[in-house]
Amino acid sequence: MNFGLTADQRAFRDTAREFSDREFAPHAARWDADQVFPRDAIERAGALGFCALYAPESIGGMGLPRLDSSIVLEELARGCTSTTAYITIHNMALWMIAAFGSEDAQATFGPGLVSGGRLASYCLTEPNAGSDAASLRTVARKDGDCYRLTGTKAFISGGGDTDVLVVMARLSDRAGVHEGAGGICSFAVPADSPGVSFGRKEAKMGWNSQPTRQIVFDDVEVPSAFRLGTEGEGFKIAMRGLDGGRINIATCSVGTAQAAFDAASSYLRERRQFGQPLAGFQGLQFRLADMATDLVAARNMVRMAAWKLDHGDPEATMYCAMAKRFATDAGFDICNQALQLHGGYGYLKEFPLERHVRDTRVHQILEGTNEVMRVIISRRLLMEQAVELV
Repeated sequence: MNFGLTADQRAFRDTAREFSDREFAPHAARWDADQVFPRDAIERAGALGFCALYAPESIGGMGLPRLDSSIVLEELARGCTSTTAYITIHNMALWMIAAFGSEDAQATFGPGLVSGGRLASYCLTEPNAGSDAASLRTVARKDGDCYRLTGTKAFISGGGDTDVLVVMARLSDRAGVHEGAGGICSFAVPADSPGVSFGRKEAKMGWNSQPTRQIVFDDVEVPSAFRLGTEGEGFKIAMRGLDGGRINIATCSVGTAQAAFDAASSYLRERRQFGQPLAGFQGLQFRLADMATDLVAARNMVRMAAWKLDHGDPEATMYCAMAKRFATDAGFDICNQALQLHGGYGYLKEFPLERHVRDTRVHQILEGTNEVMRVIISRRLLMEQAVELV
């Protein structure tokens, strides 16, 4: 195995790092404090292709493998976790439209989403359907050559400030409401469609540079051409999207943990106590060594999962769950340890550590909680046919 980066991957990394250092890092604290959704900065990221990392070249995307995409997203997350996390959600929604949408849907939504001039939200979670996605109750009633959506979505990133909504809903036709995972359809819905309304902006612990709202669909008409995939294929589309989404959010944890680790390393060298730099105390050296080890392990697990997804490995879903579980737990712990190493200063908003802790905490919850990741992993391991771990 070659764990080094190719020349192209190094170029992507360097471009993303320079952009993140210039456009994200200097403003991240203000965006967090003032709850600013930086659409202009996101559009500038789109001009470099970062809003369409793995969307196919046929619609103007970069067509990158998930591995290369994760390298870019890690660098962006070093600058602003919350904004980068939104960009990953946008990328996932665009990929769904590109992979499963009709030519009409791709032509209608693709160009604006690729450029970052228009932004997308992913609408799966409901007030009573979080980790149990197959139990969602939003209904898509078949009505001639369109569908009518009625229901409520919760915790929608970008909700109220984005332009396109990728919505999962349960099919209802002459046979009635289709229950179970096989009854779910997926749609691309313009956010300004009549009947779409938005709840208040949620007050959150972190991720403050992206709004989160409830979205209500009240008999919203959606043309059949905007359905993604076939009827009943929506759950499969959602799960395929979440494999990549789990890599994305794990990558955001790795990038943020790297930023926290860098800050802690510098602080230990600069801060003096008891007549010597903090870096001279073996206990703190050991803590830094453990943080670095966990960071490298998380990064390599994420990249292996991305490689498996790129190559169609039958165990890719399990490895994506493993990467998400490990990297988001390790990333949060590294950020928390970095805060501890700063002592009282780490608790001040003047330093970025408390923001890193707040922003990475939710990564252990979304894209499937880490408890659900353990369920996915263990079920696969306990299948009748043994799984060979590589």
